[in-house]
Amino acid sequence: MIWKARHHVIEFPRRPLVMGIVNINDDSFCGDGTLDPDKALAQAETMLREGADIIDIGAESARTNRGPISVEDEIQRLLPFMAAWPELVAKFEKAPWDAAQLWPPLLSINTWRSEVIEAVLPHGGDLINDISALPDATNARLCAEHGASLLIMHSIGQPKVRHTHVGYANILETMTAFFDEKLALAHSAGLSPEHIILDPGIDFAKQREDNLTLYRHADQLQKWDRPVLLPVSRKTVIGQVLDLPNAVDRDAGTLACIAAGMRRGAQIYRVHNVRAAAQAIKVLWGVSSSPHA
Repeated sequence: MIWKARHHVIEFPRRPLVMGIVNINDDSFCGDGTLDPDKALAQAETMLREGADIIDIGAESARTNRGPISVEDEIQRLLPFMAAWPELVAKFEKAPWDAAQLWPPLLSINTWRSEVIEAVLPHGGDLINDISALPDATNARLCAEHGASLLIMHSIGQPKVRHTHVGYANILETMTAFFDEKLALAHSAGLSPEHIILDPGIDFAKQREDNLTLYRHADQLQKWDRPVLLPVSRKTVIGQVLDLPNAVDRDAGTLACIAAGMRRGAQIYRVHNVRAAAQAIKVLWGVSSSPHA
C-alpha cells in the first residue's frame, strides 16, 4: 500500500504512525490548547522528540458546546505555526527518536472549511484532516490542486452541530456505503486514492456500541487498501467503559485501543500523549510475529 503525502511517499507495511495533536485554541476538551504560536511550536517539538511522525494542528475545537470561530480567525491562528514549521524541523539533523520515525515529519492541518484550506495550503501542509464527512468535492479538489493528502472521516451532519443520532441498523454496512461514495466523489475531483486516508469517526454521530463495534471490526476498513487512522485518544467511549468523566484520565484506555487497532491493521493513531503511544506502538510492533500495519 502506498500513501502519497505531498513531500512523502510512504509504503506500508511499516510501523504504525503516531500523529501528535497540537491545539491552537483555548477550548480543547483536554484543556491542552494554546493561542500562543510559540507554545504550540514548543509542544510540537516535544512531540517530535517523543516519537511523533505527524503533527496535527487545529485552530478550532470540534466540541459542539463551543461556538464556531470565524474563517479569518482560524487562518490567522494556523499561519504563524505553519510559517515556523520548516525552521522547527530544521533543528534536527535526523529523526530525534529512532531510525524508524518518519522523517521529515508530516504536517497535518485539522480543518474542514474550504476557505481555510484554500488559504493555508499554499503555505505548506501535507495532509488536510477534514471532519466534515466530505459533503461535496470542494476539499478534495483543493487537495488535488496542491498535491496534499485528504483524510475522509465518517460522520453525519455538519461539524460543530450537536448530533441527535441514536444508532445504526448496521454500522459496518453504513460505513462501507459511506466510504464507497466518498472515495468516488474524491476521485471525481481529481484526487487519487494514493492521497487519501480513512477515519471511521469514533465518537462522531455514534453511540457507545457503534464505537465499540468499529474498534472490534476495524480490520474491515482495510477493504479499500487505504491507510486507516483509528481515533483512540481519550475518547468518550473510553470514558464510558471505564467510568472516567475526565478526558486526561483515559490514557491507559487509549493504549488499549491502540493495541486492539494494531491487531486489526490500522496504520495511524492520533494522540495527545505521544510519549506513551509511541513507546506502546514500538513494543507492540517489535513483539508482533505477523505485523499487519
